[in-house]
Amino acid sequence: MTPAAQPQDAAELGPGLERWRLILGAAAERRTGPLGAEAAARDAALEWLYGRDPDHEARGVRRNPPTREGGQGPSPVTAVDWLDQIHRLFPKETIERLERDAVERYELHEIVTDPTVLERIEPSQTLLRAVLRTKHLMNPQVLALARRIVDTVVRQLMERLQPELRRAFTGTRARQASRHALARDFDFQQTVRANLKHYQPDQRRLLIEHPHFHSRTRRHLEQWQLVLLVDQSGSMVSSVIHSAVTAACLWNLPGLKTHLIAFDSNVVDLTSDVTDPVELLMRVQLGGGTDIARAVDYGAGLIDNPRRCVFVVISDFYEGGDQFRLVRTVRALAEQGTTVLGLAALDEEAEPAYDRVLAGRLAEVGAHMGAMTPGQLAEFVAERLGR
Repeated sequence: MTPAAQPQDAAELGPGLERWRLILGAAAERRTGPLGAEAAARDAALEWLYGRDPDHEARGVRRNPPTREGGQGPSPVTAVDWLDQIHRLFPKETIERLERDAVERYELHEIVTDPTVLERIEPSQTLLRAVLRTKHLMNPQVLALARRIVDTVVRQLMERLQPELRRAFTGTRARQASRHALARDFDFQQTVRANLKHYQPDQRRLLIEHPHFHSRTRRHLEQWQLVLLVDQSGSMVSSVIHSAVTAACLWNLPGLKTHLIAFDSNVVDLTSDVTDPVELLMRVQLGGGTDIARAVDYGAGLIDNPRRCVFVVISDFYEGGDQFRLVRTVRALAEQGTTVLGLAALDEEAEPAYDRVLAGRLAEVGAHMGAMTPGQLAEFVAERLGR
C-alpha cells in the first residue's frame, strides 16, 4: 500500500505554493504544507488586517484568532506593531496597498490619528486622503504631525504635475534645444548644419545622427478666467486634492486668472489660499450635503468676460439642491459663450462614479462632460485659450 502523501516541509515550500497558502489562509495548509518563519510572519500581518472582513468568516476562508482574555498569551498587535511588520516583510507596492486597505476599506482611523504612528509612517496619497477625512478627530498635537503628511505629498504632486501642466500652455518656438522630441518642434536648419559632416556625396544623402528640436516658450495670452468649482463631499477627496494642486500649478500663468471654490451645501471661496495648497487642504471640510446649483450660481457671479472663461465643475453630480436651477444656470452660461466643463473626476486615474442622468442633462444644454487627469485639464484649457 502506498503511504499517504505527507505535506511538504516548510523549507521545500516553493514560492507558488507559498503564495497560494497566503491567499487562502490556514485552511489550505494541509494541502500546501506549513509556512516558513518569514512567510508565517507575512501571514500573520495579512490576517491582522483582512481577518476582520466578515465575508471571510461567512465563507470559511479566514477567521480572526480569538482575543485572549488575560493569561499568558501574547499582547494584542497594535497599529504601530503592524506597520513595523509590513514595512519589514513586504515590498513597497504591497505596503502601499495594505495601508490603503487599512485606512479606506477597514477605516482604521488610529493609523492617522495616533501620534506614534504618524511619526514613523511613510507619507502617501492614501494617507493624505485619510488625513483629510479624519482631521476633525485630531487634537492639535496630532494635527501638527498630520500636516507633515499633507506637506510631503502635496510637494511630491506639485513636483510631478507642475512641468506637465505648464508645458500645456507653451506654444511659440524658440531657437534653443528642447528635451522633448516632438515632430512639430523639429528644427530642420539646425539639424542640417549640425550633421553636415555626415553628408555622403556619392549617394547625395545626409545621415542624421543628432536631430535638433525647438523648445517652446509661453504664448502670449489675453486675459482669461479659469473658475474651478470642486465638490468636497467625501467621495470626491482625490479630486479635491488634485484641484488644489492644479490651481496652485496654474496660478500666475500669464493671461490666466484662476479661482478655486469648494462646496458642499455651502460655498467657500479658497482663491486666496491657492498659493499654499497645504493650508488650503487643511481648511477643506469633507462631507455634508451637496448643493451644486448654489455653487454654480456663485461661480457665475465671478465671470468678467463670458467668452473668455473656462468654467469647471468637479463633482459626482448627485445634486442635493435644485436640479432645475442648476440646468438653467449651466444653459445660460453656455449660451453666453462660457466654456462649461463638468468633470466627474479630476485625479491621476480619472475613473468616475457619478449621476449619469443629471450629467446627460447638463451635456444637452451645452456643458462638456467627462473625467480628466490634471494634465488633460491643462491641455483642454490651453486649447481654449489659444483659439
